[in-house]
Amino acid sequence: MRDNDTKGRRRILGLVGLAAGSAATPAAAFNADGSRGRIPAEPESEAEKRKPRYRETDHVRAFYRTNRG
Repeated sequence: MRDNDTKGRRRILGLVGLAAGSAATPAAAFNADGSRGRIPAEPESEAEKRKPRYRETDHVRAFYRTNRG
């Protein structure tokens, strides 16, 4: 009985370790310059660099309104 409990625990711990390693892999696939492996990052044009990226929409305003301290 005790042998089966030990095997079960080891199997669970092994699966948890495997899942943790799998979750960390996609984040490590990108280089510091934004490229992925041997595929270079697509350069942004000057217009894309200067375009507004943040838009205050109704749901954003509602979030700020309800979460003011």
